[in-house]
Amino acid sequence: MKKLLVMVSISVTLLLTYSCGGDGQSDGTSSGTAGDETTAKGAENSGNNPAYDPKRGQGKFTNVEVSDKLNPEMAAAGEKVYNVKCSGCHKLTDERLVGPGWKGVSSKHKAEWVMNFVTNTDEMIDKDPQVQAQLEICMVRMPNQNVSDEAARNVYEFMRKNDGIK
Repeated sequence: MKKLLVMVSISVTLLLTYSCGGDGQSDGTSSGTAGDETTAKGAENSGNNPAYDPKRGQGKFTNVEVSDKLNPEMAAAGEKVYNVKCSGCHKLTDERLVGPGWKGVSSKHKAEWVMNFVTNTDEMIDKDPQVQAQLEICMVRMPNQNVSDEAARNVYEFMRKNDGIK
C-alpha cells in the first residue's frame, strides 16, 4: 500500500510538472550538504566543468574513488535511500517499473556518472544521450530527488551490492 501511495504521488507530481509547463530547467538550488567534500573528491566549481563527458556525465563528480571491495556500511545507508526515494520507480532486477531496473547499473556506468545523474538529474536528462534514450522507453522524466552527495555515493555502493560486488 505504501509503495502504491508513493507511486501515485510521484505520478501526480510528474503530471503537474508537465501540465504546468515544467521545462526541465534547474532552479539553481544545490542538493549537496556541507561536509560532502570527502565524497566529492575531484569535484569542480560549477563554472569550471569541462565539456560534457558521456562517461562521467554532467555535474561536480569527476573522480570518485571506489574500492574493489564493497563497503557494507555505505551499501546499507544506500539501501535506506533506495527504499525511501527510488523503490517506487526502480526494481533491483533488470525489469522496468516506472524507470529502468537497476541490475547491472554499476557495471554499465562509472560512479561519477551515477552520482552526477542522481544529484544533477535535470541537466543529465537534458544532455546525456543514454538518459534520453531511456526517457523515450520509459516515457517518464525522473524527478530530482534532492539527494545529497553522501547519499548519492551510498546509493552507488548499494547498486554495487545489488550487482554482486562483495
